[in-house]
Amino acid sequence: MSVHYQITGSAASEIAASVEVGVRDGHLRPGLTLPAVRKLAADLGVAAGTVAAAYRQLRQRGVVETGGRAGTVVRERSAFTPAGTITVPPGVLDLVSGEPDPELLPDLAALKPRVEVGPGDYRNGGPCPDLLDLARERLAADGVHGELTVTSGALDAFERGLAARCAPGDTVAVEEPTWSNGRDLLLAAGYRVVPVAVDADGPIPSELDDALAGGARAFVLTARGQNPTGAAVSSGRATALRDVIAAHRGAFVIEDDHWGELGRTPLHFVADAAERWMFVRSASKPYGPALRCAVVAADADTKARVQGRMAISHGWVSCILQHFVIAAWEDEGVAALVEAAGRRYAERQAALREALAERGVHAFGRSGLNLWIPVADETAAVVALRDAGYAVAPGRSYSLRGEQGIRVSTARLDPELAPAVADAVAAAAGPVAPPV
Repeated sequence: MSVHYQITGSAASEIAASVEVGVRDGHLRPGLTLPAVRKLAADLGVAAGTVAAAYRQLRQRGVVETGGRAGTVVRERSAFTPAGTITVPPGVLDLVSGEPDPELLPDLAALKPRVEVGPGDYRNGGPCPDLLDLARERLAADGVHGELTVTSGALDAFERGLAARCAPGDTVAVEEPTWSNGRDLLLAAGYRVVPVAVDADGPIPSELDDALAGGARAFVLTARGQNPTGAAVSSGRATALRDVIAAHRGAFVIEDDHWGELGRTPLHFVADAAERWMFVRSASKPYGPALRCAVVAADADTKARVQGRMAISHGWVSCILQHFVIAAWEDEGVAALVEAAGRRYAERQAALREALAERGVHAFGRSGLNLWIPVADETAAVVALRDAGYAVAPGRSYSLRGEQGIRVSTARLDPELAPAVADAVAAAAGPVAPPV
């Protein structure tokens, strides 16, 4: 702990608030171990149970996590952690960011002449009817139905959907390894999180059954391009998942199809096996992160709750952003660019996956921007790869169970570099048991 920061407080809420201030101000850095319960209790002159209760509150808010023998550790990311950016040293190839390649995104500026920009008013805000009509057609082509609305991106949809169906303290099942942004949002909102293991074909049905039978009120899954693994739900897996969900009809299911129009694998719809469900397709990956806009399909009651709550909070997604999405969807040139981008991303991912397989390294991922590679020691692997000139992400950022792995982003990887990257990964991975 920083010698410049002293945790204070006499009640559990005061101690927890003091830790949050330390994290927010950067004095208590991510990965730092907090004092042991009895040590801090003695320093503060309070009962050990008071400090234990404070740490429990912090865990529930996603500020800290239990690090086994390491004790209570400040999480890498929470609602209180200062925002930062990924820095890649000069001369090191960026295989860590996991963002769309800017060179493969459409030029939004070229769409401006087609975007309807008016003064607007408070009475006529809300989802644009033209956008909903286009979305209904596009989703129907993938077998997705339901009532439609619009949110400010995927995370906004998740937060609003869960708020409509769950309460803080409820348990939400998520993929393992999982998208760290989504997990961090759930923890910050006060939900408990339980893992459901993922393989190349999506979530494991038996683990989902265990999670729902154990009391999980909701389940969040990714249809294609799962982050961090690149998994995509297959036809057979979708059928098995639907059977599990149908056996737990009270569960609320959110299905994320952020890869959407970039997908080279077909969508196998799962969510509507539940009575209450939500399907989310955002515009960020195909058209650019600046378009904070997502189309949501849901059962009628969930859609009404989400849209109604939005109406009395921030109102609606900017109609200008919605009209940018309309312009992108109606532009044949943009459609061709997105189609070509989907092919390029698939080629880049496949090039590294196949090069790794030739070297005996297992990596699953057949959709999206990333590959997940089990390793013997992720810290050693990340350091070794950095020394070899490649920046990758350690698995602990995405794993709830602490499984050793690395995430390699192929978003901007030149396929001609794949053999060299595979050589470095093979040298750094170490002996790993083959997948079962």
